[in-house]
Amino acid sequence: MGETTGARGARKWNVNRIPDQTGRTAVITGANSGLGLVTAEALARAGAHVVFAVRDEARGGAAAARVAGSTEVRRLDLADLDSVRAFAAGWDRPLDLLINNAGVMMLPQERTAQGFERQFGTNHLGHFALTNLLLPHLTDRVVTLASTAHRWGDQRISFEDVNLRGRYTPTRAYAQSKLANLLFTLELQRRLTEAGSGVRALAAHPGYAATNLQSHHASPLARIGMAVANRVVAQSDRAGALPTLFAATQDLPGAAYVGPDGLGEFRGAPTLVARSAAASDPEAARRLWTLSEELTGVEWKAGGGNG
Repeated sequence: MGETTGARGARKWNVNRIPDQTGRTAVITGANSGLGLVTAEALARAGAHVVFAVRDEARGGAAAARVAGSTEVRRLDLADLDSVRAFAAGWDRPLDLLINNAGVMMLPQERTAQGFERQFGTNHLGHFALTNLLLPHLTDRVVTLASTAHRWGDQRISFEDVNLRGRYTPTRAYAQSKLANLLFTLELQRRLTEAGSGVRALAAHPGYAATNLQSHHASPLARIGMAVANRVVAQSDRAGALPTLFAATQDLPGAAYVGPDGLGEFRGAPTLVARSAAASDPEAARRLWTLSEELTGVEWKAGGGNG
């Protein structure tokens, strides 16, 4: 759906160019604040019915009440696979768009309900399970939020221990989770294409956008530095949401990756951007998929259905 937009058009692209979304349904994880809320506002304004998939239904309801358009709120805790399964089990109608937006960033070492390192468990495993369980209902596309952080550090998935026992640092764990988001998108698109599905998997990153994510860094000094950078360097959350909206509404190829067009991809208008070599490795993508199936208990079935 949407117009085909080349690099020149992408530099000028803004929310006013979102095609009419009337009749479409979108699920957005973490839609109660930050980039998720801005994305929800824009899609609802364009006519979509937007489902706020959030941990706190009261906060989600308060946010949805401020959005002009058709909305609903459903509980979803991506750090608990039981909650993911319950959300998916309660879904019984076609779904045009799934935006895997929610995430945690550079936290102290914590665990999910099932005992996984929390950044990998929330940012990747929760969305992996949710996407696969909702695929039988999906009609158009999945957009997963990644980050330039996928290029940080050793740029690899620690397949021998994704929980990073004895090697945990907030930045290493975050970078691993964002690399996983891109490898997931790559392998999901390969499987969709092989199955003959018309559903597309895409990824997007916001550049450096001022949101509440930075306020949760494990280091107090880093929190102070990020607070300053949010005021001086970062673009607004509205600008940061544009790559997601571009990926969600424009006619782009499967596995496309969208980010800002400015220097270092920190800020700017949305355009197609490149992944690292590590995020383009099909063998690593397949290996991660197999491991994710084992860890979540959610398996792919040819054609998009899942058990």
